[in-house]
Amino acid sequence: MSRWFVGLALLTGASLVLAAFEGEGTLTPGLENPGHQEHPAWFKESFLDIREDAAEAGASGKRLILYFYQDGCPYCAKLLRENLSDRAIVDQMREHFEVIAINLWGDREVTGFAGESTTEKAFGAALGVQFTPTLLMLDEASGVVLRINGYFPPHRFSAALSYVAERREQSGERFTDYLAALNPREASGKLYEEGGFLTRPLRLADNRAASRRPLLVMFEQPACQPCDELHQDILRREPVAISLSAFDAVVVDTYSGELAQLPDGRERPIREWAAELGVQYTPSLIFFDAEGREVFRTEGYFKSFHIHGALDYVATGAYRWQPSFQRYLAARREALAERGIHLDLMD
Repeated sequence: MSRWFVGLALLTGASLVLAAFEGEGTLTPGLENPGHQEHPAWFKESFLDIREDAAEAGASGKRLILYFYQDGCPYCAKLLRENLSDRAIVDQMREHFEVIAINLWGDREVTGFAGESTTEKAFGAALGVQFTPTLLMLDEASGVVLRINGYFPPHRFSAALSYVAERREQSGERFTDYLAALNPREASGKLYEEGGFLTRPLRLADNRAASRRPLLVMFEQPACQPCDELHQDILRREPVAISLSAFDAVVVDTYSGELAQLPDGRERPIREWAAELGVQYTPSLIFFDAEGREVFRTEGYFKSFHIHGALDYVATGAYRWQPSFQRYLAARREALAERGIHLDLMD
């Protein structure tokens, strides 16, 4: 456990939030005053009878996660914005878990593990929840399989989900041993710059006026392993690189306060533009035509065949006559197969 977490465990109330800002981690840009964070719509709406919720999750082949949060918690915001902007993690959670959010200072009525009637804040206190986020991953009998005290970066968080979803504890395997054997790769923590992309300051409307090429805006963030794969592997492949050369392109930090001139001429911080566009996952690749109108987007994790296909789908103008990207890809695969070229779509 890091020194930051040890020190934080001694804190309560408002000083807890202050300690989070003074800790050793670096906050994602735009989280300096996080305030209230909306939870994903797929979180479970519950009457907070924990034993009943755990049993219901078990009956559907899932397990229950209790997510303790508080408004103004920068690491809760980091969890929501970084971990839950990774589509693979979201798919993993939705397939294997029900998630209930519990306000560490809330007054909603809770029926606890022993059937006792309590409140959110008393329930958290009884469980020794000293800081947020804290996640309790429960089995079907509402026993705690794994407890996450504080923020886990995406690679470690995904490993924790896998450990519990696969019921590894039933064989006596410890999470620390499972994590060491799995050795998941951590995100690089950097925002990429590509040669030949648009330069700062971003004047996208001016660019549209001067160029007839389509525009590609890559909404990413530093803590994003799929972004690493996109830049370190997929965009390095020669066919993809050739297709990409048909675009004016730029990488932006989804949660940055960087001011940009948008394709429609407005001046906005990138984070406000991303919210306006409904960007939920990184990387999200959003394509604009020469007039600055959005024509297509990909969201989340894709391999090279789909990224290459998306580039050609827009560059060739195929989106104008084939509104279904999946039909476009199917025809592309069939044409290649007829020529004896068979592709591994997950390569």
